[in-house]
Amino acid sequence: MKTIKINMTNRFVLILVACFLSQVSSGQDLESYIQEAQQNNPDIQAVELRYNISEEKVNESNTLPNTEVSAGYFISEPETRTGAQKARFSVKQMIPWFGTFSAREEYATSMAEADYVKLAISKRKLALSVSETYYQLYALQAKQNILDENIELLKTYKELALTSVEVANASAVDVLKLQIRQNELLQKKEVLRQDFIAKQSAFNTLLNKNKEASVTVVDSLFLPSKKITSEVKNLNLHPELLQYDKLYESVAFSEELNQKELQPNLGVGLDYIPVAERPDMNFTDNGKDIVMPMVSVSIPIFNSKYKSISKQNKLKQQEITAQKEEQKNKLENALKATQSRLETARITYNTQQKNLQQAKDAEEILIKNYETGTIDFNDVLDIQELQLKFGINSIEAIKEYYVQSANINYLTN
Repeated sequence: MKTIKINMTNRFVLILVACFLSQVSSGQDLESYIQEAQQNNPDIQAVELRYNISEEKVNESNTLPNTEVSAGYFISEPETRTGAQKARFSVKQMIPWFGTFSAREEYATSMAEADYVKLAISKRKLALSVSETYYQLYALQAKQNILDENIELLKTYKELALTSVEVANASAVDVLKLQIRQNELLQKKEVLRQDFIAKQSAFNTLLNKNKEASVTVVDSLFLPSKKITSEVKNLNLHPELLQYDKLYESVAFSEELNQKELQPNLGVGLDYIPVAERPDMNFTDNGKDIVMPMVSVSIPIFNSKYKSISKQNKLKQQEITAQKEEQKNKLENALKATQSRLETARITYNTQQKNLQQAKDAEEILIKNYETGTIDFNDVLDIQELQLKFGINSIEAIKEYYVQSANINYLTN
């Protein structure tokens, strides 16, 4: 089980973080946030406690049944040749059939391993949620930065418009239009700031820390030059499928234990009966106490219960096999859809970058026209709006690319 722990707990996070770190410029790295979340998240702590309970059940499986101790007092004392019986004291211990202890331990261990796989799945899902929220925070911050750049650009245009008004090459209406557009951008920035605060609160909830705690994200992300390729066969080692293998094994061990419990149980015991001396007689065994060792056998003659359990175990294994196949189909479909969205994000980003460059070329032409005194500020506003649109779309494509990359890593590593 140690090998499972190493592979499932660390591999996914390391691959996800390695992909992320190669693209960042500054800000707190994603790995530290993921580690903090896995240490502090209450849901992870609850799942881990359930796993610890399962581990402890392995120790519980090695215990014998309760020892039976009884005592009785004869109100009407039976008379025997050696004297009157005063009381009876008994002790009895049942012992399971040979191999029952090991069968119980194997079953408990298999259940603990199944619970560990669930813990690994919970940690991977938490790491994915932290990553997705982190990229959403990046996008909200990057969009605000783009709005700041456009607001500064409108300030420059406004200065040009005021100069043009002075030489009668533009009207005061152009200046007002630029101011109105600037006000709209300020409004959009404030909306994004509020969205950032709300998303930051959700992020801190995943880390189980103060909702108002500051979250530092990277300044910039860019798309890697190489495409991410993932084979469907990698899904066979996914924890969401491995958990069914562990459950299947646990049912097999349950059936083995059922067969052991079908066997007779042995019992050993001892009866002790104190005997009073007969005062009117004198012989060798007068008042000799009775000590009686006992051996017993508990035989499950009516074993329909065990036959029913065997049938249930076979049905459970069939159910688990069907559930695994269904889950595998879902994961395969999710991977294909994620790969498609990833490539769509790449295409969108490349297109938006081309459009953004062309919009900047158009802006340069307008500025040159201003030098000749023939600038049209309606065209200026149109170009500015296009630059903003293409910039926002680029950021959205980058965010989508990294969110889908995180999902692919979750599905295949």
